[in-house]
Parts: sequence; structure tokens; C-alpha cells
Amino acid sequence: MTLKKTFFSLTIATCLVSFSCKDKSNTTETTSENTTTELIISEDLKWSERMMLSEIERFPDPTLLDFREKPKWSYTPGLVLSACAKLYEQTENQTYYDYVYAYADAMIDSTGTIKTYKLSNQNLDMIKSGDVLLYLYPKTKEERFLTAMETLNSQMESQPKTSDGGYWHKKIYPYQMWLDGLYMAEPFHTEYARDYVEDEATKQKIYDDVVLQFDLIQKHSRDEKSGLLYHGWDESKEQRWANKDTGNSQHFWSRGMGWYGMAMVDVLDVLPENHPGRARIIEYLNQYAEAITKVQHDSGLWYQVLDQGDRKGNYLEATGTAMFTYTFAKGANKGYLPKSYLNVAKKGYKGLIDNLISVDEKGIVSLNKCCGVAGLGGNPYRDGSFDYYVNEIIRSNDPKGTGPFILASLELNQ
Repeated sequence: MTLKKTFFSLTIATCLVSFSCKDKSNTTETTSENTTTELIISEDLKWSERMMLSEIERFPDPTLLDFREKPKWSYTPGLVLSACAKLYEQTENQTYYDYVYAYADAMIDSTGTIKTYKLSNQNLDMIKSGDVLLYLYPKTKEERFLTAMETLNSQMESQPKTSDGGYWHKKIYPYQMWLDGLYMAEPFHTEYARDYVEDEATKQKIYDDVVLQFDLIQKHSRDEKSGLLYHGWDESKEQRWANKDTGNSQHFWSRGMGWYGMAMVDVLDVLPENHPGRARIIEYLNQYAEAITKVQHDSGLWYQVLDQGDRKGNYLEATGTAMFTYTFAKGANKGYLPKSYLNVAKKGYKGLIDNLISVDEKGIVSLNKCCGVAGLGGNPYRDGSFDYYVNEIIRSNDPKGTGPFILASLELNQ
């Protein structure tokens, strides 16, 4: 371990202990054996900080978020670190800023090259961690971060598209749009255009292109009867998972729709008030919210396969629930949704706390029942069947759940 990394680890450790030492009465817990266990994360903190500090405890090196054995530029660090940055802005606790910075510092070399990233892969997932650079560059003015952002933006300019202008999810998934892709790419693309594209015509073209992605997902992936959206759409209709008439995958996957909801509320933060597509996205969000609320379980949680809660093998899943909770809380707070959706968000949040959150003897918080991964196609082939979705790995503390949980906690001031 380098001196720099050692110092960073010590900084985090010191901060964790300092939190737990604010009130001596809360620092220890007596067990049945009359031994004491020191709390390293205070129960006096809000859930947002308790979960973030738990993530830092689990992954002291932010490049290893998502249970990685070696660093990789990917979307999951961008998700958790965006939440971490918001925590820093609220608390001014240097630990959070240092954790965000450490990822970018490790993954962007002195020339602005993004380690492990290949533009030629044309993978929308790789855009998401660009949000970290959008956050850091104005604060640091490090040219390497700007260079890396320019690289990611160049991918958006060269990304292959369907015949009507929808971004392929990845080069290896030709003619396919996935709900995931809108969250991975569009918040970054919109904010980059606003802050770094000087030519007004080019900027407007990017805004139009961003809105088009939502228009096309609504056109191709939304089920008119339920209002829910299918996980993927294949324009070529060649994939085994694709309906031969519509090109849609078979099911409404919780996290897929979670990605889409977060994409809408985050893009609306940046898209100019006078852009004609803004009203359409707000309309889509309201349609979405109505459909999602109809399939919310009495516990407040949502099922892995949203509309088939009574089917054997289905389960109430954490990551989608956290994403819906964030989407509804933010949508209502920002006025994109009626205020009544705050109650839906609060119900979802209570469901998470009561059913899927656990705290160990050291105060470390876990989010349980997270779907570890799900996709379509690939090798081995993922057929998008009900059995596929419910049999993918289930684990605790997947960053695709902990990140949205922190974001939801911030929106609800919990």
C-alpha cells in the first residue's frame, strides 16, 4: 500500500471512530458473555451517513466498490460516489470528499486517460462514473479530469444508434435499447452539454438527443395496459429474448424500471426550463409513478418481477425499491410529481428499514435482498425469462442498492 493510500485509510478510520465517540453511552454494547463491542458507526447519525460510512468500512478503497478484486472503471462507483458527494455537500465532512476524490485520482492518470476504459466498446455503462468528474473538476481544476470527461462525451457523439436515433446499450448488443442505459448516460450527457459545450447549436442538439432517448423508450418499451416498461427492446427482433412482433423482452424488471425513474428525475435537474422536451419527460414520470405505485406491496417494497408478486420464486427486492423510493421522494420534492408521492416514498423507505436493513454489533449497516446482476443476452445467454430474473444471485450491500438508499435517505432527510 502506498503512503498516500495508507494516509487515506487512516483518515477514514479516524473519522469512523470520531463519529462513534461523540456520546460515550452509545459507543459500546454489552453481549450475553459480558464482553463489550465498540460501535464504529454511531447510531445517532442519520441513515444516509450510517450507510455511507458502512460502505467505506466495507470498501476502504473506492475502486473496489461492487466487490471487485482489482480496480475497474464502471458504473457502480459512480452511483455510490455521487451519493457520497451529496453527503459531503450537506455535512462538509472531509471523509466523504476524500473518498470521492480517491476514486478519480486512482482511475484517471496524469494525461487524462481513464484506466481500464475502452472507448471502442461503446458501452453506455461506462459513462456513469463521469458524474464523479463533473463534480470534482470545478473544485480541483485538474485538467486530467476535464480530458477524461471529454473522452466520455466523445463516446456519446460516436455511440451507435437504432434507425430512429436510440443509443445501442453496448456495441456488443447491437440495435438494443435497455432502460438501464438512460440512467447510465443521459444525466452526464445533459450536464456536460450545459457546462462545457460552448456552441449553442451543438448544446441544443445534445439536449434534443437526450430527450429523444426518453421519447423512444416510451414509444418502444412501455406497455399501454399496465404502464410498466419492459427491460429491453431489440429493433432487429433477432435476440432470443425479444418478442418477434414488438422486439420487447418478456418482463418488467424492478431495477430496470428503477434506473429509468432515476434517469428522469436526474435529467430534469439539468435540462433547461424552456426546453420543449421537459414537459414530456415530466409527463412520462407521472405516468411511470402511477404504474409503479399500483404494484407496490403492502410492506412498501416492490417485487423483483414487478407485476407477478404471487408467482413462486418472486421476492421483494431491495435495489429496485430503493430506486423507486428515491425517484418518488425527489420527484415530489422538486415538484415534478404531486406531493402525494412523498407518502409512497415514505412507505417504500419504511419497508426497507423494517424488512431489509440490518445493523451488526459494530453499527455497520447492511441492505439485504439485493439482486446482484441481471441483463439480457450475452454469454452465458440471459433469456429474460421469469426464472432467469428470480434466480440471479441475491446478495447484501450491492452498490446498486446502497447508492440509491443513500440518495433516498437524503431526499427524505433520514
